[in-house]
Amino acid sequence: MSIEQERKYLQEAESEGLLQCLVAYTKLSGPGWLQSAITLGGGSLASSLFLGVLAGYSLLWLQPVAIILGIIMLSAISHVTLSTGQSPFVSINNEINPVLGWGWAIATIIANIVWCLPQFTLGTSAVTQNLFPDFEESVGAKVITCITLLIMACLIIWFYDRGSRGVKIFDLVLKIMVGLVVISFFGVVIKLGSTGQLPWSDIISGFVPNLSLLIEPAEVYIPFLKETGEFRSFWESKIVNLQQDVMIAAAATAVGINMTFFMPFVLLRRKWGREHRGLAKFDLWTALFIPYVIATSCVVIAAGTQFNGKPESAYINYENRVLEKNLVKGFDSFINSRLELEIGSGEFKNLAPVQIEEKIQDLPEADKNLAAMLVKRDAINLADSLESLMENKTFSNYVFGIGVLGMALSTIVILMTINGHAVCEILGRPHKGPVFLAGAYMAGIGVLGPFVWSEAAFWLAVPTSILGFTLIPVAYLSFSLLINSRKVLGREMPTGRGRIIWNIFLIISLIIMGTAAFYVAWNKNWGEYPVGKIAIIGFGILLLIGHFSLKNNKLSKQIEALNFKIQQLSKNLDIAKK
Repeated sequence: MSIEQERKYLQEAESEGLLQCLVAYTKLSGPGWLQSAITLGGGSLASSLFLGVLAGYSLLWLQPVAIILGIIMLSAISHVTLSTGQSPFVSINNEINPVLGWGWAIATIIANIVWCLPQFTLGTSAVTQNLFPDFEESVGAKVITCITLLIMACLIIWFYDRGSRGVKIFDLVLKIMVGLVVISFFGVVIKLGSTGQLPWSDIISGFVPNLSLLIEPAEVYIPFLKETGEFRSFWESKIVNLQQDVMIAAAATAVGINMTFFMPFVLLRRKWGREHRGLAKFDLWTALFIPYVIATSCVVIAAGTQFNGKPESAYINYENRVLEKNLVKGFDSFINSRLELEIGSGEFKNLAPVQIEEKIQDLPEADKNLAAMLVKRDAINLADSLESLMENKTFSNYVFGIGVLGMALSTIVILMTINGHAVCEILGRPHKGPVFLAGAYMAGIGVLGPFVWSEAAFWLAVPTSILGFTLIPVAYLSFSLLINSRKVLGREMPTGRGRIIWNIFLIISLIIMGTAAFYVAWNKNWGEYPVGKIAIIGFGILLLIGHFSLKNNKLSKQIEALNFKIQQLSKNLDIAKK
């Protein structure tokens, strides 16, 4: 169906009533599914798993709320793009504030590069822990895996730039691989539910927003905390900090700033216009919201059932306290911090390994249990949540490993593709050819992820998502201003009740995401340096400079236009006199 036939089909469907309109929208659906493929990547998987590990069912509400806020913003982006038919980057720079426009583009490039780091790490972890566990400690295996992932991603993008059908085939394979994990976790939930192992009342209540976990530990930890005595505040601080990080990461991976940058180009490439605005919004709510909520909720439930409040899940042999091999380092980190607090860091450093082991043996069981519950799981551990369905650990490792590898590779490809578009946009070049490929391959620096991160590979998705989260209010602010700009939208700008509704939802989204991002950025330091505070103050100053610079630029253009009119009038008068 050509674009003209699409427009005519949509107009006829909309004139025939709601039912026919929904049928047409479903038939022409597309960009929402692409956004869904981006969102259901390794970051969302890791965040969902850690939400379940740390808080059980208590945070099931978080990701649905985050995706709703994100879809509101993507809907605004769609409305602006389809109303103007041009890149929002140009509109923001020319009419709103060039600092916001450039900040949006630069933040997207930063987010792409940063988010590529955990994707390579996740992919490598899946290969060396789930698919070929014998090579877990092999640096050579990591190097080969990373190089293979990078080469495959570069080849796919090269074909993408030339519009090859091979990309569509590969994309289908990746979706099948990702779908395998999603269906598997869905199957886990169904099986657990059918055998009566799920507390449905707790799961349902988990969808009710509860912000208390930002400042206090989840209830499952209370019995253990009561037994830690004077060290309760130490453990509470550890738990709350982890909960905050995972909550922020989950919100950030729902709709990232790079998704907001990619959306306009998805629409413009399809040559959609104002007739497609209703379709674009419908597409987002059905193809993005529904799969995302179902998939992430099932992962949270499966992980929560398997790990939350169960210290024994960290052990190969709980009775003899034999830890899973890959959890020993993280467990020791918690325990050593606890011992340092008790005996002092100076004395602790002077202890011999044998003495440290004796001290650990003498610790109350509650401290050890808390460390076991909080230790950061990795791919090999998280695959265990599939065991109740597979009833075979080896098979569950293969299913999980293949799915995570597919998620990682597809996300790497998409992140690199978005980066190519972003670089072309800021350089004002066509979105194809050498410039596009150079911009895309730039994000491949994420291949260093497995070699610069020593903790649990899956956990890298959390700090990188936190960084991405602090950048996203730039997009929210930009499009909140853009949708109210008559100079940009002209008569397509929402008016009356429609404008009120748009602004209510956009302001709510901006306040929630902006406040959370401000809090995160303001309180996150780099060592002793308050980098977050410096960045916020510096960006605020740049916004003011951008505002007055744009204002002066517009005034200069108005003066030039006025001078031109005066010159033309003067010429006309001279001609008239002659």
